[in-house]
Amino acid sequence: MAVIDIDVTNRQAILHLVIGATIISFSGVWVKASHVTPTVSAFYRVCFGGFFLLMVCLVRREVSWRGHKNALLSVVCGFFFALNLICYNYSIHWIGPGLATILPSFQVFILAAVGVLVFKEKLRMALVLSIPLAFVGIFLIVGFQWRYLDSTYHIGLALGIAAALFYAAFLLSLRKLQTDLPGGSRFYVLMTVSLITAFILAGEVIRTGDGFQIPDLQTLWALLALGLGSQVIGWLLITNALPHVRTSLSGLILLLQPAMAFVWDVGFFHRTTTVVNWLGVALALTAIYIGMVHSERHGPKNNNSKL
Repeated sequence: MAVIDIDVTNRQAILHLVIGATIISFSGVWVKASHVTPTVSAFYRVCFGGFFLLMVCLVRREVSWRGHKNALLSVVCGFFFALNLICYNYSIHWIGPGLATILPSFQVFILAAVGVLVFKEKLRMALVLSIPLAFVGIFLIVGFQWRYLDSTYHIGLALGIAAALFYAAFLLSLRKLQTDLPGGSRFYVLMTVSLITAFILAGEVIRTGDGFQIPDLQTLWALLALGLGSQVIGWLLITNALPHVRTSLSGLILLLQPAMAFVWDVGFFHRTTTVVNWLGVALALTAIYIGMVHSERHGPKNNNSKL
């Protein structure tokens, strides 16, 4: 048996990826555990996270005006992230944290399609085969009784796919933002996007009349965990570790996030799951892994930050 010698940097990076994926896998749990509407929980995620990052950037003296182009691109990035969070959070409430977290991971196929159609990348057969494999997996998770499912379940599935579309748009605009801001720290970029997203979501909360009240202590702790854990700590651990881990291994580790989200859904919220459903999860995650590795190897450098 061959022995793989992993240096200290790689060991630390792998550990950070595992911890980051684990932290973010609880996002759906915190959203569902909070007693506020999906839009309000999305607002507090980026509000708490953005405020913490603002404090960090002030201490590091990284807050400064970066020009109108950067500001406009940050708004576009924040707009797509706001739409992604709204769709994702509503989907969590209607189809459960597990499936609602797997569906946005389909962004890897959207990014791959953009790479082929826009950047003229070579279309690989493995990627072509992975797409129907992913949808077969989702079909097995949902089950064979589609017409008997509640209408809100249908909407939740549609919102999960919409979340993938908006997440892909967010990643593309985030990539452009980071490219146009050489030397800008991850703290500054994430702080800017988080606060702009919070501003957009605050407008939606006001429009819908949901209100910003946090009704109880459980909701406060859940929203703090969502903001500091998912929006800040998990994201930074993953983005700092990715350059130090080979693509195939990092893609495999990042699959822990949707996989564990499904486990939490079964464990905490008693989702009824059969052997066929678990087979569907395995097929969907395998397809996502193929798409993720393809995007990393053959596409432009991608930021694989997770929900």
